[in-house]
Amino acid sequence: MFLSLRLNNFMIYNQAVEFSMVANMHYSRFPTNVASVHGVHALKTAILFGPNNTGKTNFVRAIAMMKSVMLNQAKGIVPNFFSGNNIVDASISFLENGGEYIFEFGYDAAHEEFIYEHFIEVQRDRHKNVKRNTLLLRDIRKKEYAAADETLVAAMKVASRNNLLIYLLDTESFPTLNSIRKTIIAFASRIDVVNMNNIPIKKTIDMLKMSDEDSRRVAKFVLNADLSLEDYRYANDDEVKIVFKRVNAEKSAPQENALQQAAPLTEMLHLVSVYHGVPVPSILYDSTGTKKMAALASYVIGALRDGRILIVDELDNSLHFRLTRAIISLFNNELNENAQLIATAHDISLLDCHSLFRKEQIWFTHKDQDRAYLYSLAEFTASESKTRDTTDLISKYRAGVFGALPEPDLFETLQEVKEL
Repeated sequence: MFLSLRLNNFMIYNQAVEFSMVANMHYSRFPTNVASVHGVHALKTAILFGPNNTGKTNFVRAIAMMKSVMLNQAKGIVPNFFSGNNIVDASISFLENGGEYIFEFGYDAAHEEFIYEHFIEVQRDRHKNVKRNTLLLRDIRKKEYAAADETLVAAMKVASRNNLLIYLLDTESFPTLNSIRKTIIAFASRIDVVNMNNIPIKKTIDMLKMSDEDSRRVAKFVLNADLSLEDYRYANDDEVKIVFKRVNAEKSAPQENALQQAAPLTEMLHLVSVYHGVPVPSILYDSTGTKKMAALASYVIGALRDGRILIVDELDNSLHFRLTRAIISLFNNELNENAQLIATAHDISLLDCHSLFRKEQIWFTHKDQDRAYLYSLAEFTASESKTRDTTDLISKYRAGVFGALPEPDLFETLQEVKEL
């Protein structure tokens, strides 16, 4: 499970910020929103609010970047454009296979080198004492190297810096490094990052084709998007031919360019929605919201079934607010043991500590002339800001109590247009 992320000098974040999914167990509300694993209490969901261009999407990109680095894919490590500093520092803590770990790195974007790597095992005893054991350390800046195997220490001193050690050295020769590699890959492989503006539907198509049980799960999920939708399925070739005759589908295309490129058109034409007993091509008939619900279905089902970590940028994009709340509630439910959902959104009706979130599950992004901020609602105490469990958070947010509120002034645009 995902526990925390720290960033410094990454994209919009020119100074250090930290995001945490660790639950505050002094807070008793909504215990089902918390998963307790080996003495660690992790939140099942979190949501980020804030004005446009204040860091929400950059936060999602940061998690995608961490996944890419950990899986040896395209790195995407981009330093802040305006700081004049080429060094990006990042740290992620997580639970994997019964253990708790922290992985940190420093990356010199100018030289495309990893100048710092640190992998830590966290141990907690029954008295809640915490001990951190360094399993691997390579700090080029301070010339510090540490590992249980002295042979590994010697190897990391002369190894290239253009990648992580787990991808540079023969891990079969170093048991500690091999164990670290397996742990990192296992965790990162369970992260899914999607953007509701451009969410591919291929995964849903594959799930519909995989088994009758998966098809039934996807159909039930999608049917929530439309009251008159009776069925949603991947049709066989014979049914598709009938649909072709009913609609000139060969010359048609989806309205959404992103969805049009999400899978081959011939594959997408097999997606059939049934209304009033009549099968029609989903790609041409369904609304954008229904199509996005269908594309999201496989990610949500897969996360809940396999205990994955789902990161969604703009979860509420084209979805009715009740659908968004229902998806969040799935992850908060007691039947969900270890799947997590982290999402950005603009729908302030989700700012609800009465029936949906604990305070530490609600986060805000904000920026001023000096820096970008990332902070939790839990930082606003009852004594200082009069923010309690029973507080009308929507009214307080609209009043600017929590910051993270845009102040648009578009009147000059009207004046300029009229002057023309």
